Amino acid sequence: MDYKPGLFTTADPIAQQTGSMIDPFGRAVTYLRVSVTDRCDFRCTYCMSENMTFLPKKDLLTLEELDRLCSAFVAKGVRKLRLTGGEPLVRKNIMFLIRSLSRHLQSGDLEELTLTTNGSQLGRYATELADAGVKRINVSLDTLDKEKFHTITRWGDLDRVLDGIDAALAAGIKIKLNAVALKGFNEDEIPQLLRFAHARDMDLTLIETMPMGEIDEDRTDQYLPLSSVRQTLSEQFTLTDLDYKTGGPARYVKVEETGGKLGFITPMTHNFCESCNRVRLTCTGTLYMCLGQDDAADLRTALRASDDNAYLFASIDEAITRKPKGHDFIIDRTTKRPAVARHMSVTGG
Repeated sequence: MDYKPGLFTTADPIAQQTGSMIDPFGRAVTYLRVSVTDRCDFRCTYCMSENMTFLPKKDLLTLEELDRLCSAFVAKGVRKLRLTGGEPLVRKNIMFLIRSLSRHLQSGDLEELTLTTNGSQLGRYATELADAGVKRINVSLDTLDKEKFHTITRWGDLDRVLDGIDAALAAGIKIKLNAVALKGFNEDEIPQLLRFAHARDMDLTLIETMPMGEIDEDRTDQYLPLSSVRQTLSEQFTLTDLDYKTGGPARYVKVEETGGKLGFITPMTHNFCESCNRVRLTCTGTLYMCLGQDDAADLRTALRASDDNAYLFASIDEAITRKPKGHDFIIDRTTKRPAVARHMSVTGG
C-alpha cells in the first residue's frame, strides 16, 4: 500500500461526500477511542491478569494504518479522538502517530486529540505531547499510597507517575485523574485523592469497576457503587450538580470546599447509554460499537483492500447501523463470568 501519513485529509473529494455518522437511535457518533496497543507496563488487578497473553505484534495495524483509519473517522464527523491502550505511550514510535494526527487539529477538522495513560511514560513524552497540540489528558491513579499503588498495579512505581503528572502540568497540559473505586481498597482514600487533585487544578473522576475480561480477583469483592460513595462524600463536602460535559459519560459535581470538579462514571448503577456518542477501535482494526457488547466490525479488511477510501467509508457506515442502544453489565455473586470476554485494554478504555 502506498499510503503516506498526512496525505489523507477532509479536503479529499471522497471525504467531502462522506456525511456524518448517525446510529439507529439518532445519536451522532463524534467521538472515537483508539486502543493503539493492548500492551501495558502495569498489571492492574481490576483490569488484567498478572500473566497476560498479548496480541502478536504482526497482528497490529501499523501506525500508518492507524493514522489512515483515524483520519477516515475524522472525515466522517469525529470531533474528538482519544488514544488509549493498554498503555498508549508504550507503543513504539507513538509520537509519529500523534504528530501526524495533529494535522487535523491544525485544520480545524478535529476539536481535540487526547489520550488516557497510566502516567508511567509522561516524564518522557509530556513536552512532545504539548508541542503536538495535546491540551488535556486523563491519568489513571487509584491511590496515593506507595505500597497500595504497587499492590493494585503489580508493577507500577507511584513516584514515577507523580513525576510524570508534574511534567505534564509543567508543559501546560490539563490533567484529569481517573480513579476506579474499589471496595475495601481505596474507598477511604477518595477524599484525599480529591484534595490532591483539586489542589493542583486537576479534576477527579471516579469509575465503577466493569465486568470485562477474566482477572485474578472476584469482582463482587471489588465492586463499590458510586451512589454510596457520593453519599459518603456528601457528609464532608458540598456537592453541587453541574451541566459540565467533556464528551464522555461522566456526570460532574462541583466540590464547593475545594472549587474543583468531581466526575462519576457509573456503568453499573446508572446506565449512561442514552447519550452515547462513542465507538472504539482496537489496534487490530476491529471496531466495537459498544464497550459492553461483543458485536464488532472488521475494518482492517476494508483498510487493506484498496487505497480508495470508498470501501472503508462504506464499512464504517454499515457498522454504525449496528450500534446498540446500550450495554448490559451485571456484577453479582451468581454472575461469575465477565459480561464480555475481552479485557478493557483490548477495546480501548
